[in-house]
Amino acid sequence: MKRGDRIYINCGAYTHHGIDCGDGTVIHHPGGLDQKLQAVISRTSLSAFAAGRVVFVREYGKCDLPALVIERAESKLGAPGYNLFNNNCEHFATWCKTGIYESEQVRNVGAAAGGVSGSGVAVAAGMGVVSAAGAAAGLSGAGIMSGLATVGGIVGGGAVAGIGVLGAAPVVVTTMAMNQVFQEDESLTEEEKEARAVGRAMTTAGAVAGTAGAVGTVAAAGSVAGLSAAGITSGLAAVGATVGGGMAAGVVITVAAPAVAAAAIGYSAYSLWKWLSE
Repeated sequence: MKRGDRIYINCGAYTHHGIDCGDGTVIHHPGGLDQKLQAVISRTSLSAFAAGRVVFVREYGKCDLPALVIERAESKLGAPGYNLFNNNCEHFATWCKTGIYESEQVRNVGAAAGGVSGSGVAVAAGMGVVSAAGAAAGLSGAGIMSGLATVGGIVGGGAVAGIGVLGAAPVVVTTMAMNQVFQEDESLTEEEKEARAVGRAMTTAGAVAGTAGAVGTVAAAGSVAGLSAAGITSGLAAVGATVGGGMAAGVVITVAAPAVAAAAIGYSAYSLWKWLSE
């Protein structure tokens, strides 16, 4: 560590950040989450900042000079107004290093929450479309098949295409959320930029693989193999049975699967690339 470094400790569910002054002291928002609302930005010893934990350095590809970083940090000494969502320790430390007031932790939590809730809404909306779109209304076997065929007909296909069309909306929401998590940032190291680019690419690849896998599972899971009407009906029922449901539950799982695969594969690829780059 050296003067002007942004340092942090892992506190389990979150990380705590500060600026190393190079003289054995750190400027940061002190205290635990329950104490910060009453606390002000302070200069404390490195040992008090660490609180017995391992101290890490946040690496940058591009940031401001140490003198300016320390000047910014010292200018905020005594400042109150801690807020978890728009004025936390990471906002402060990032601003000191780059002049940009942001918290990656808050952004990522917001993106993840938006992705999950948005995908859930998209899946629910898709089920509503299936229920209402076909010649046979409702979520009976006939209603589901009729609805899927009608939705698939939009792109010139049948019930199989309908599954793909319904899965597209959750995938788009999830991909947008993951792109927020893996967004470009000129201050990042080259290794982090590469890892994020891999994460974005593999999120898209995961969506494609998830769609193919979901359709393949439907084709293979039921007592009637294949993607005929009987095969799809049987496959969806078998998939739904894994959670104690029927065809409707099978549609929910099949439509949601590509979005789940996109997030899982994208994040796993990002983490693996970072590990290999160390």
